[in-house]
Order: sequence, then C-alpha cells, then structure tokens
Amino acid sequence: QVRLVESGGGLVQTGGSLSLSCVASGSISSIAVMGWYRQAPGKEREVVARISKGGDTYYIDSVKDRFTISRDNTKNTIYLQMNMLKPEDTAVYYCAAAFRAWNTVVRSDDYDFWGQGTQVTVSS
Repeated sequence: QVRLVESGGGLVQTGGSLSLSCVASGSISSIAVMGWYRQAPGKEREVVARISKGGDTYYIDSVKDRFTISRDNTKNTIYLQMNMLKPEDTAVYYCAAAFRAWNTVVRSDDYDFWGQGTQVTVSS
C-alpha cells in the first residue's frame, strides 16, 4: 500500500505561482511513476504531468513552459511548480503513483494509488 498526501494548493491571481507537494509513504520502493492530475468542475480528470523514478518527464501541452514536475527520492516527495497561472488552471489537483513501468503509464487507470487532492483556484 502507498499513501499520498498533497499540500500547497490555494488561491492565486492570474500570472501568479503556486507549488504543490506530494509526500508518499508505505511501499514506496515499488513506485515507478508519479503524476499530477487535475479535475475542474464538470470536466473529466486530466493528466497534468508525470515523472519516472529516473527523472523522465511528460507534460500536457497546455502547461508546458509554465509547470515543472520534479521529485526528491530522498524525501519520497514530488513537486509541481506552477508559474504563470491562468484561470483555466483552476481545479482540484491530485497526486498519483503507479507501480508499472514508465512506458506503460498512459491513462489514469494505470495508476495504483491516489491522494485526496488539493484545490487550486486562479482568479482573473
């Protein structure tokens, strides 16, 4: 089992920055991929970014050059630095962990564990 706890959400104005953290505990040695998802009201959950144990990263186009995902394996923590935030970034952000290999993690169903989510609100 893996427990994920997110923190760092909040309210920010357009153009501002926020940094999210996700601390993993439990069977963390088996985690191969960790990711950030988000879900806005009335919309489906979508991937934002993911990172492998070795540091490979993936971003959706809408956040490239604005968001940065990173991980500190010594602290069992991943981060999402969000800059130049836009109102359309408003959502609940979830941390997720997968045991399967990097190249097989594509959909949300591929993740094994999820955090409880943290709200990010960007005002216009």
